[in-house]
Amino acid sequence: MFLVRVVSSFSELCSTAILRSVNGTLAVLCSIILYEIITHLRPTLSGRKAAFISVILALYPLHWFFTFLYYTDIASLTAVLAMYLASLKKKYYLSALIGVIAVFIRQTNIIWMLFIACTGVIDITLAHENSYVKADELKQSSNETGQLISGKSVKAGSNVRRRNTNNTVKTSTYLKVTENGASKINSSGFREEVREICIASWRMKSKLIVYFSPFLLVLVGFAVFVRWNGSVVLGAKEAHVVSPHFAQIMYFGVVSALATAPLHFSLGQGAYLSQSLWKNRPLSFCLLLAALTVGFLSVHFFSIAHPYLLADNRHYPFYLWRKIIKAHWLMKYILVPLYIYSWFSIFSILGKVRQKIWVLAYFLATSAVLVPAPLIEFRYYTIPFYLLVLNSHISDNQSWIIMGIMYVFINILTMGMFLFRPFYWNLEPGVQRFIW
Repeated sequence: MFLVRVVSSFSELCSTAILRSVNGTLAVLCSIILYEIITHLRPTLSGRKAAFISVILALYPLHWFFTFLYYTDIASLTAVLAMYLASLKKKYYLSALIGVIAVFIRQTNIIWMLFIACTGVIDITLAHENSYVKADELKQSSNETGQLISGKSVKAGSNVRRRNTNNTVKTSTYLKVTENGASKINSSGFREEVREICIASWRMKSKLIVYFSPFLLVLVGFAVFVRWNGSVVLGAKEAHVVSPHFAQIMYFGVVSALATAPLHFSLGQGAYLSQSLWKNRPLSFCLLLAALTVGFLSVHFFSIAHPYLLADNRHYPFYLWRKIIKAHWLMKYILVPLYIYSWFSIFSILGKVRQKIWVLAYFLATSAVLVPAPLIEFRYYTIPFYLLVLNSHISDNQSWIIMGIMYVFINILTMGMFLFRPFYWNLEPGVQRFIW
């Protein structure tokens, strides 16, 4: 009798309403974590504006829609963002522990755990090297000040006033040097950043081992799991075979750019990219030509049509594939310049805020998650999208308001399609609904 009651209570706890409420609760927690990350990355923002940005990001259609369904996307995003927040606050052991939870939820989150660990190393080492720069400048400034004082005798009051003026000038000069030193790492080239990180890593190797060894333990445990499981994923392994789907990274670029359209598809951004290309010619033109070549090769040889994509008409990618990409045999090539523009715009915006090596690590992590996935699923884009937006530092309210209006409109449309446009399959009983 006791067992019957336990089973009955368990089945009640696992009802559809209860399971879906789990995602609702996690979505609220995710919004709080977003607020904490925003205030940490941008401490000059007011609390009101940080809350406003968090609300807009919570309305992101791919996140908002699955808040009401029992999918792992909300839990996965919440865990990864919590891991990122802990790392930003230099609580690396806690970050690695949350990483274990994130990997349990979705196995590909091991990539984001490694990315967060890498960004932690980048932040620590560059900050450490920057402190060395400041210390050297302070020492040099003190020596120069001491030589200046010792080389002059004490004279009348006019000379005292003159010396005070000189000291004031010296102080202001030192402040400028210090500020330049603080921004030196961000404005340096890629090779300079790598050199600084290598030097600082060697200087503080013991500390780095202590800080980041938990991440290494999680990685080793994951490798043991893959060896035992025979695959990265659980469940239907034959449907998630690792494939060289290089076109996937291009789809992510354009989807993310469209989701932040006021930032990427404005006259100002177009002019900025054009000026940057012209200013850095001929290198920039060579990079553009190489990117276009890689793009055309990717869509020609590595554009995969998964059987689920071709057969499951419940998902919007099914219609985007048929009505846009496959509308004409030239269409997939025509879209390549749009893909390349989107990524160039993403790189330029991230490059204004983050180090070049950080941007490279982000691109490699995003590629490592998306390229092996043979199925076009916009849900896979959610985590890299949030990391992109959080580190883009969108400042103007107009862009956020336009994005919020876009998100609300899309949410109303997709939820309306889900609730009020059901349909049926001839070969399978039950109601079918449109989802992302």
